[in-house]
Amino acid sequence: MSDLLRIQNLEKRYDDFDLEGISLSVLAGSVVGFIGSNGAGKTTTIKAILGLIRPDGGSISLFGEEVTGAPEKRLAQLKQRIGVVFDTCSFPEELTVDTVSKLMAQSYKDWNPGAFRTFAHAFQLPQDKTVKELSRGMGMKLSLACALAHNPDLLVLDEATAGLDPMAREEALDTLRLYMGHEGRGILMSSHITSDLEKIADYIVCIDAGRIVFSVEKDVITDVAGVAQCRAAEFDAIVDSGFFPRGGMRYERSTYGTTVLVPDRQAFAARFPHIVLERADIETYMSLMLKGEAR
Repeated sequence: MSDLLRIQNLEKRYDDFDLEGISLSVLAGSVVGFIGSNGAGKTTTIKAILGLIRPDGGSISLFGEEVTGAPEKRLAQLKQRIGVVFDTCSFPEELTVDTVSKLMAQSYKDWNPGAFRTFAHAFQLPQDKTVKELSRGMGMKLSLACALAHNPDLLVLDEATAGLDPMAREEALDTLRLYMGHEGRGILMSSHITSDLEKIADYIVCIDAGRIVFSVEKDVITDVAGVAQCRAAEFDAIVDSGFFPRGGMRYERSTYGTTVLVPDRQAFAARFPHIVLERADIETYMSLMLKGEAR
């Protein structure tokens, strides 16, 4: 599979925040979930990808072509192949849904008004409503319809399902699944709603304080890893057993016991059959990796 997006050792320095050594890829045919707390660096990374800010170091390649320092004209040509949704609808408030389509037709050479109408109908967007009259959720649907209607090869979504109710989020995910049904496409999807990523992502990349904390296949989290709930004596037995290498254990203590992140659920269950063990989800995995103690 070819790289639609490749970032290597990206750096961006501010007075109070630094991106440092960010590396990630989006392969054709894959969906990459990009997670982290507010202010971790997700939006800064996305802005660098889109050429909205200039990196201080590292490289960014789009569709196999390095764009770091590329002429504006060439970057604009490559961005024709990208659909973008930010966490707020940024169209002028006085425009109607239909007028937004006409505006986008001036920006994208492959704009398909018929496809836009199809998405707008599926998302129940009234053509005569102005952007100002749309709810936040409807505004996000409008942004998604615009991102899809010029047949992009890469979608970059920054909290694209934010503001949607559960049913609308599922509809949006169905739309993204249909989009990925075409060969050669990919998605970079930043989201705080990790349950959405569990349904669609192939890979999970976590950023914290401007640095990548982990980058793994999603199935490694949901199908291989686990979470053990231990009493004090059980926790001590795990520590003494040598099951975890030194520094490789992540855990959190609470009033009710200790939660331990287990990298291999089956191996752990075979070694400690009497300790309560559950499947991991992305949110718990991230929490233990970011906030858990190491031992």
